[in-house]
Amino acid sequence: MKFTRRTLQSAAALTLLGAIAGTPAFAQDKPKVALVMKSLANEFFRTMEDGAKAHQKANAAQYTLVANGIKDETDTAAQIKMVEQMVAQKINALVIAPADSKALVPVIKAAIDKGILVVNIDNRLDADALKEKGIQVPFVGPDNRAGAKLVGDALAKELKSGDKVGIIEGVSTTFNAQQRTLGYQDAMKAGGMTVVGVQSGQWEIDKGNTVAAGMMREHPDLKALLAGNDSMALGAVAAVKAAGKTGKVLVVGYDNIGAIKPMLKDGRVLATADQFAAKQAVFGIETALKAIADKKKQSEMPAEVKTDVVLVTKSSK
Repeated sequence: MKFTRRTLQSAAALTLLGAIAGTPAFAQDKPKVALVMKSLANEFFRTMEDGAKAHQKANAAQYTLVANGIKDETDTAAQIKMVEQMVAQKINALVIAPADSKALVPVIKAAIDKGILVVNIDNRLDADALKEKGIQVPFVGPDNRAGAKLVGDALAKELKSGDKVGIIEGVSTTFNAQQRTLGYQDAMKAGGMTVVGVQSGQWEIDKGNTVAAGMMREHPDLKALLAGNDSMALGAVAAVKAAGKTGKVLVVGYDNIGAIKPMLKDGRVLATADQFAAKQAVFGIETALKAIADKKKQSEMPAEVKTDVVLVTKSSK
């Protein structure tokens, strides 16, 4: 048989078609999942990102991942822009820890309108804002109020009725900050403590430090500071030391980041809550991937997927 150039070209084309036909479907149209977090300056979100990347690496055949976070906990505008950029990259699903419970809803609605599945982690989106836009977004995460009450109850055991305490809240427009404050207030009310003030430390070390120092100046007989996350607890510990009140003003936090562990060990921090940062994004990603595999629409996804939160103290294993 004589092989002409045309014959060889046809054979090559058939070989290429055969290779494409034999390629597994996931190699051609693997779902692309975007993970958008809050501040990567916060160890909690760096741990979250690491957990997500490790999961994707272990499941590389199943999906691709693009992950990013803002530089500042309160830079809502930057996070909105980040979501818009992710949508422009033709993603299939968006897993988001919103910097603001209301402000992110319009851009999330725009993503859903483009056929993108959205899953909410860490900080719950505002129910009324979602209802107003006519969308449902599943929340995958822990009960922040219950978690904070666990921490508050542990603190209450070290205090007596009538003792004055202050609460350093996260960004006040976020649902998880509000819920943690409520959980702390539940525990303090049950223990008979007096909450002298609730002030926002914006989730950050420096602002947490400023709020803690101000509360101790205003209330020299303050007995404890309840911080809405461990970053603010770090700031509070530094303020307590600077005021010469180590051991006299107790500090609790929330998140169980690595930096807090030596402080739990030596008593500078009495307790925190672990909501398993490395797994938070993974739970959200898996919820999105299951919906894609089952060909579910946004409205058909579960309203909520509860994850664990546990108390962590010096004696925790």
